[in-house]
Amino acid sequence: MITTLTRIALFSMLLCSGWALPAQVVVPTQPAVTAQPTVWNEIADFKRKDSIQHPPANAILFVGSSSFRKWTNVQNDFPGYTIINRGFGGSTFEDVIRYASEIIYAYHPKQVVIYCGDNDLAAGKKVTGKKVYKRFVKLYDMIRKHLGNVDILFVSIKPSPSRVNLMPEMEQANDLIRNFMAERSHATFVDVYHLMLNTQGLPIDNLFVGDRLHMNDKGYKIWQQALLPYLDK
Repeated sequence: MITTLTRIALFSMLLCSGWALPAQVVVPTQPAVTAQPTVWNEIADFKRKDSIQHPPANAILFVGSSSFRKWTNVQNDFPGYTIINRGFGGSTFEDVIRYASEIIYAYHPKQVVIYCGDNDLAAGKKVTGKKVYKRFVKLYDMIRKHLGNVDILFVSIKPSPSRVNLMPEMEQANDLIRNFMAERSHATFVDVYHLMLNTQGLPIDNLFVGDRLHMNDKGYKIWQQALLPYLDK
């Protein structure tokens, strides 16, 4: 019977003789405190893709929730601009904060475009517009600390037919973030909220797909036109 000491001695002899362990693919380690598994899977997928072909530095980074993730033709909508899309499904501000080093700092962007807060409010009544605002400020301060005076754009939380009940909290969060950004340089608030309302002040139905939450091409066209004046060449 081979003892533990014998195994160690045999292993040491193999290493000294030049024998090497087979190469392994490095997979990013999942943090001890994490969001839902689907969120981590998307972050890990970003890292795998980046290891194969790292996106260019000094690009415009879109980061946030599925409204960005589902904007699959965002690069075509902004010809002449270099876009990195790091939107991931179901994400909240807490998720973006948790993975900021992987999905923001690592790219050294010249501009950061954020869409988030929608899912925060949908998580439960304890999350208010004011709490979403505080989470945004935390992320803003983190980006400033790591990336200096990089331009930061915040796309207002959008209204959607499936979340009409959250509109008062959305408006509060948007107003607080708008006022915050207005007092700072290299900071822009892009209002798409009011562009997506009908004359009765309700979300325009034909801007959305069947789930009444995510947008169709008409909705993204509104976003494209609203954002274009503020993107850096």
